[in-house]
Amino acid sequence: MKRTFGLPALPILSLAFVLCCSIVNLGQTRDKFVISAKAGGINAITGGASVHSKGETDWQQLSITDDLEAGDHVRTSYDGRVEILLNPGSYLRVGGNSEVELSDNTLANLEVRLLRGTAIVEATGADGVELNISISTPHTKLAIVRQGLYRLNVVPDDATELIVRKGRVILSDSHTKVKGGNKVVFSATTVSVAKLTKEEKKAAEASDVDVWSKQRAETLAKANSRITSRMMTSAFASMNSFDPFRRTALGFWFYNRGIGCYTFLPLFYGWGSPYGPGYSTSIYANYVPPGWNPNNGNRNWPNNTSSGNSGGAPSNTSGSGSSGGGTYHPPAPSTDPSGGMGRTPRIVNPETGGLMPRKNIEPSRPN
Repeated sequence: MKRTFGLPALPILSLAFVLCCSIVNLGQTRDKFVISAKAGGINAITGGASVHSKGETDWQQLSITDDLEAGDHVRTSYDGRVEILLNPGSYLRVGGNSEVELSDNTLANLEVRLLRGTAIVEATGADGVELNISISTPHTKLAIVRQGLYRLNVVPDDATELIVRKGRVILSDSHTKVKGGNKVVFSATTVSVAKLTKEEKKAAEASDVDVWSKQRAETLAKANSRITSRMMTSAFASMNSFDPFRRTALGFWFYNRGIGCYTFLPLFYGWGSPYGPGYSTSIYANYVPPGWNPNNGNRNWPNNTSSGNSGGAPSNTSGSGSSGGGTYHPPAPSTDPSGGMGRTPRIVNPETGGLMPRKNIEPSRPN
């Protein structure tokens, strides 16, 4: 016969209250971080996943609040999926029965090592923006240098398969450039490059991890579209100063509590996921930092000389800068059905604050 045990109601309620407070405090601690100075934040988990921290002996259950350090390993069960933040705008999505190491979590020398299984890199960017995401496997090392979609499959004792659906990579050993629409197979002794067939493209897009990756891209774009000026004002309030053009990054990781994950908040208008959805909210078009004034000695924003969707920062005629505003409304959206994504966006030079010319920049070769 099944036995039941009664417990006093008050201790149970007290315990529930303590647990709820702990969860809330944990979430608040994590969402304080707006600017990411390093990669490794865990942004989504489904199914089984565990982490082996550098210097530890045992594997532990992976948590959505974990931030990986250099040398940490993550592995998934057959139904596991993990999304890891790379540089702002780029994501590593690990499929089932896989293991990955975050070799270097600094944005300047970012490197991920896929030991086995499947991983997809969604690299967000725009024409003329050079990325530097190093990926290594037991068979090769390469550098992702352009926005795009990249899938790697690793069978440890056999070979590594790289599918470049969109974008460009540079193979470290030969400095060979591989563009979108190609597949590369690396073994212990050979490297072969071939065009993707229609059947291979369809098979790649229909796989479980690819479908999940596309769904995540749509979720993240929605999280970006729901960022308000008030949310940005609150998030940046803890910063002593706000001058995005002094930073080398072209955007931030921004935590949206409503959706419960970090999304990409670009500095300027025109960025979008290589899957298609655009990041409609940007600092350059939707927000004026509190205390910003074009005449107070701060570095000036580029002038809003164009109509439509380029979204330059406004002249401070409303007094919002002196009163700690952050309530600027963007110009009317473009009539372009692509949302401005059909043309090459103008890129802000982080060193000068000016607009860079519309041209492609040849990526540097990895070491």
